[in-house]
Amino acid sequence: MTDVQRASDDAGTLPDRRPQIVTHEGRHFRLTPSGGEVICSVSGLGLHHREDCSHLTPADRPRWRIYADPDGRTWRRLAEAGKDRNDPAVAEFALEHGLINGSGRPVTFPCTECVLSPVSTGDPRVRRSLPLDEALAAADRTLWAGDVATAKEQVALVREAFPLESWENLPLERYALGHRDYHGSFCHLAEFRTRALGSIAGGSAAKHIIYFRRDGAWHFDPRYGSVQQAWNEVRAGFRRAFEAAGAGRLADIDDIEPLRPGPALVAKAVHVYHPDQSLPIYSRDHVRHFITLLTGEEPPRLEPFAAHARLKEIIDGDARFTGWAPIEVVRFLYWWNDPRPSRTVFKIAPGENARYWSECLEGGYICVGWDAVGDAGLFADEKELRAAFQDAYSEEYRGHQSTLTTKARELWRMSRLQPGDLVVANRGTREILAVGTVAEAGYEWRPDREEFRHTVAVDWDTTYAQMLPEPEKRWAVVTVTDVPQRLWRTITNGANESSPNAAGHAELDTTAGTPTSVDPILLALADAVERKGQVVLFGPPGTGKTFTALRFALWWLAERLGHLGLDPLADYGTDAFRSSVNALADSDGKPAGHLTQLTFHPSYGYEDFIEGFRPQKGASGLELVMTAGVFKRVCQAAATDPDRPYLLLIDEINRGDLPKILGELITLLERDKRGITVLLPQSGEPFAVPPNVAVVGTMNTADRSIRLLDSALRRRFAFLELMPDATVLEGYRVGELHLADLLTGLNDRIRAQVGREQQIGHAFFLDGGSPLASASHLATVVRNDLMPLLQEYAYDDYGVLASFLGTDIVDAERHTLHDLSDEDLVAALYAELQVGPGDLQ
Repeated sequence: MTDVQRASDDAGTLPDRRPQIVTHEGRHFRLTPSGGEVICSVSGLGLHHREDCSHLTPADRPRWRIYADPDGRTWRRLAEAGKDRNDPAVAEFALEHGLINGSGRPVTFPCTECVLSPVSTGDPRVRRSLPLDEALAAADRTLWAGDVATAKEQVALVREAFPLESWENLPLERYALGHRDYHGSFCHLAEFRTRALGSIAGGSAAKHIIYFRRDGAWHFDPRYGSVQQAWNEVRAGFRRAFEAAGAGRLADIDDIEPLRPGPALVAKAVHVYHPDQSLPIYSRDHVRHFITLLTGEEPPRLEPFAAHARLKEIIDGDARFTGWAPIEVVRFLYWWNDPRPSRTVFKIAPGENARYWSECLEGGYICVGWDAVGDAGLFADEKELRAAFQDAYSEEYRGHQSTLTTKARELWRMSRLQPGDLVVANRGTREILAVGTVAEAGYEWRPDREEFRHTVAVDWDTTYAQMLPEPEKRWAVVTVTDVPQRLWRTITNGANESSPNAAGHAELDTTAGTPTSVDPILLALADAVERKGQVVLFGPPGTGKTFTALRFALWWLAERLGHLGLDPLADYGTDAFRSSVNALADSDGKPAGHLTQLTFHPSYGYEDFIEGFRPQKGASGLELVMTAGVFKRVCQAAATDPDRPYLLLIDEINRGDLPKILGELITLLERDKRGITVLLPQSGEPFAVPPNVAVVGTMNTADRSIRLLDSALRRRFAFLELMPDATVLEGYRVGELHLADLLTGLNDRIRAQVGREQQIGHAFFLDGGSPLASASHLATVVRNDLMPLLQEYAYDDYGVLASFLGTDIVDAERHTLHDLSDEDLVAALYAELQVGPGDLQ
């Protein structure tokens, strides 16, 4: 017997070596496939897939035991042989199948670094990623039998009300939403009464192409001279679409110009009349996602209906779906690998003191008031709803613009919740009544209710009911608000500790989508990095750019480096956050760690960033030595570790001379130039930017607008704007002064005087992540932090400064500030900006 036992591979082909996300024992893991062999070390009890795993010692290689793994599933068979690694059944399985290490002991678990790396359910890419065969075998089609029957009923409902031949002379009022008798119209049926055929909820009323606006006018494409002309063209377009679909020419619909504004509605209409020609999926991105998933192709560059045709072709050509109804296929695809990036978590109060909770629980919905606005689904955008809200409630909210805007935004966000989003129902500031998942029906205006007619369909889980350890003060003044990561963790932890049915939470946490409250800006940053490779966060001072960049760095890297065991959603500023960031920055003998932070400044140069001669102490004194700069070291480390990410975080990126700092490497940053080698001019060494290097920068627009950046740089970076967010200050007051209104009112004046890029960020009024609570603290911030900045904005013109803060605070004649106590300063801000207690709904 040789020192290394190697079995022959009878499979002939090796498994797919691409990393996958898999679900095992209710948790998500990043699986690194074996590539045909598994490794047992000399004495360890782990099963390995990679020879370069840090848990293996290269010097011991002659004593490793290596076994064939033709189907790539040895890890799964071992892991499922018993309830855990300590179960004797696991060791028995390993002995029976010859999985023993160099010391003759059986292995009992897959390595957590090179086989299964744990990942957080906060990662939006964590999905059910079983191979298609396994997923089909695991799927329970009986779960969707009711959907199939209901879908047939709803198809019949639409066809009976709107026979195909009726479209030749269909009146506009029978088609459109918004007019007096729109209930029962085609668009009403499509959006609100045929949810079993797939949802087109969300977005704005513009998806209906033509509709009657709340201001009493028709919305239609302005290239048409009248609404009737527009309707004639749209109606003819639908008839052409139905004809093309019936003839099996689905892709031809992309050429029907009048229908281009409403692809989701058109796709649903086509499916109703020709259900065998398309699948009821109405998002182009979702269709492309499933094409890629089923074929392994890059996301296809197809027009919407060409993509529909391609997906249907793939399903029809796969014998495993023979006999499946279209709605069944769609339910399976979303169950298997939901493309929705994240599930948002919102707190919504079911009336004052939760007085409608019993109705909501029994009826399967959440409801809010503001009925005078009418059906929120009929507004083209938030701006239109905000105008209607102001008309309806200006007197009730005493004309406070910031309060009106905030409340209108609450209603808009509630009406735009999507299936799979989560709703936390609360009573007061501490009590959680339940957590629910938004159902397919989504938002619905219910005129049959006496009041609180804005509703969203929700499947409730009351096992989350609990009392929070600390009150959420802002809940006293907001009806609808997002639930941050910190609070969501508290809710889920409290439920798991108090509930006798903790298993129910595991199901909620691991189904399609992710219920953790991942900040949308983190998801947007991840998308930008994936698309461009480098991104700049820009905005006025105090908007949390560095804060966001650091949170992103931890979240993005920790999810991809599961073997480090870091918490990707550790709260900013905590010991856990700091230790995690330090662990990512640790180079561990490499030229650079996975996270490298630096700050640009006017004297920063090419020699600091790429390479240059640096004085070093030698045998005969100081001598100039060619030295690698920060970016070169990061790229060197990444090149030797191609399967793992490296992130360079550059604060104040616009304070450096970027063309000078980047030099010739500005071209190599482009995604399609990654890996291309050039010779560096000073050292003459070959150099390339590896694909696994990402760059995130921050930029203060009060210093320099992005319009002033080099055009070549702007083209190669993605740019994401962070603006002041008054919602984080909602419900928090210092005395009578509502901080959210203070920020909004002050920024209204700054925008009018010096422009939007010089606004004040919400972080000025936060301390350690919490809103300021005392008059002395707020006064210190105003005097020491805000005043110098506002003086700079005003170019020391105290007349302009007085227009920001008022003459009770600023003495424009003497070019100074009035000598006010802390309490008097807060009172003066309250009086000047006319901010009051607002509505306590």
